[in-house]
Amino acid sequence: MKIVIIGGTGLIGRPLVGLLRAEGHEVVAASPSTGVDAQAGTGLARALTDAAVLVDVSNAPSFEDAAALAFFRGTTANLLEAARDAGVRHFVALSVVGTDRLQASGYFRAKLAQEQLIAAGGVPYTIVRATQFFEFLSTIADGYTQGDAAHLPGIALQPVAATDISALLAEIVTADPADGIVEVAGPERAPLAEFTANWLGARDDPRRIVVTDDRNYFGAPADDHTLVPGEDARIAPTRFDAWLAAQSQGQAA
Repeated sequence: MKIVIIGGTGLIGRPLVGLLRAEGHEVVAASPSTGVDAQAGTGLARALTDAAVLVDVSNAPSFEDAAALAFFRGTTANLLEAARDAGVRHFVALSVVGTDRLQASGYFRAKLAQEQLIAAGGVPYTIVRATQFFEFLSTIADGYTQGDAAHLPGIALQPVAATDISALLAEIVTADPADGIVEVAGPERAPLAEFTANWLGARDDPRRIVVTDDRNYFGAPADDHTLVPGEDARIAPTRFDAWLAAQSQGQAA
């Protein structure tokens, strides 16, 4: 079948394109660099001609409240209109576990607006909510760094490898639409500080870890349940220590 992937040149999209092409599908890796700008709406009609599935794994270029909302609202509206016109049979979108619990954050308000538009958009759909990626730990550490220490909230995390998300999406895009939300997470749940300390240690990063009394995630109230999935989540296979070892080997090579 023909599958169009918005954000097809990024962290999730690039391996997803490879997996689907290896299965024999016709895959369009759509991004501004390939002539498709979903936010502006340009190139969508051409890209979606004869497409059976549309996948959106793009992300807002800015986490600022108004910019994120404008991106997700505008992009999703354009994608839904183009998908309806093209007769797309399945719209798959990547979102974040905890989106509905982090509504004090403008970014997550924008993600929830995206989800709501898709659910009401008239195209059969599956929303895949993933926990934070292993690869995002560097951004988390940097965002909480003050001086020589990362001051982290004492909350739980159950992160997942980006490659596992790409593999799961490759299964979902060729299955029937769920017309609902599917959660996916990594196999291990632990304090955010523990994952971050192991990440820093594997890179010989000298920053200290300080666990604070603040119960928030980038300004939004959070606790041990906010960023972890429910009981029916699909659990990805890659463990954090195995991912760290693979990253270290890659850097050594």
